[in-house]
Amino acid sequence: MTDVVIIGAGMAGLVCAQQLTQAGYSVLVVEKSRGFGGRVATRRLHNTCADHGACYLKPKGKLMTQFVELLIQRNILQVWNGTFMEKTQNIVSSMQPRYVSPNGMSSIAKFLAQGLDVILERRVVEVNFDDNQWRLTLESHQSISTKVLITAIPAPQALTLLEPLEGSILNSTFINKLRSVEFFPSITVMAGYPATSTPLPQWKAITFENDNILGWIGFDSTKRLNPSQPVFVVQSSADFAAQNLETQDLQPVGQQMLRTVANSVGFDWLASPDWLQVHRWRYAFPKHPLQETFLTAETLQPLVCCGDWCGGNLISGAVDSGLSAASAVNSQLRPNTTLEDWKL
Repeated sequence: MTDVVIIGAGMAGLVCAQQLTQAGYSVLVVEKSRGFGGRVATRRLHNTCADHGACYLKPKGKLMTQFVELLIQRNILQVWNGTFMEKTQNIVSSMQPRYVSPNGMSSIAKFLAQGLDVILERRVVEVNFDDNQWRLTLESHQSISTKVLITAIPAPQALTLLEPLEGSILNSTFINKLRSVEFFPSITVMAGYPATSTPLPQWKAITFENDNILGWIGFDSTKRLNPSQPVFVVQSSADFAAQNLETQDLQPVGQQMLRTVANSVGFDWLASPDWLQVHRWRYAFPKHPLQETFLTAETLQPLVCCGDWCGGNLISGAVDSGLSAASAVNSQLRPNTTLEDWKL
């Protein structure tokens, strides 16, 4: 039996796993997808890649600044220079630099996953507690036992797994906290264009304020070292995503978004890509992150929930939450001890 099982290999889960592994615990990470990073996601397609989740990193605080500096030293991140616009104000956003990965933003998660025990493409379908341990049942009918359970997934997904335990193992206060967390959805379009496309925009990204359809467009191929063609990533508004989230075929939705952005920014050729792919994010951005950096249940063995919906949002919030969850678990297993500062 392992000491700790973490559900979710996004940023919060990976940071938490690294911290607890360095402290000497045996840690297993279980991830339903085939890759690391969660919403720090990169799609490999058409001999290139596109960041269809988090598109860049803007560090906040001393810890994230040090993390970014380390990733720069490892040639994982570089500054994304250029003009960043807001459609309603028409130019130029803050001077704080944006950092991107030439090999895709998921490279950050792959770096964090080094040395960890992770099983991919394994969905947890049931959680129980008996014989003073947590028992997880996977979609493959495999069973895993652990002393400590950490969920590092969106709160609605954690609720699906833990709600059946309300009233027996878990109290209503804890479950209601999970119930209170809601997310904005998003629809993301990745589109590639002929290498001869002209004129090319001079901006790197545009944020659309209060637009019915659009939320953001990024000139994604400008992040790559030797791009073979222009590639753009378009993110929808939350309202537009909510209206189309259950649409079975998202290709027409993606085409509508490209036509809208072409009209809005004045580049007609953006409406006619060589290829496009569309991805739906059901849990893109927490509407109102909890004040706490993690949630812990009053149980015989530790149960902790973390993610970017705790204490903040985006990558910085996920990292802070993962570190706080690790510290909470350590304080329950080894009272009167503290974890060392996070290091990689």
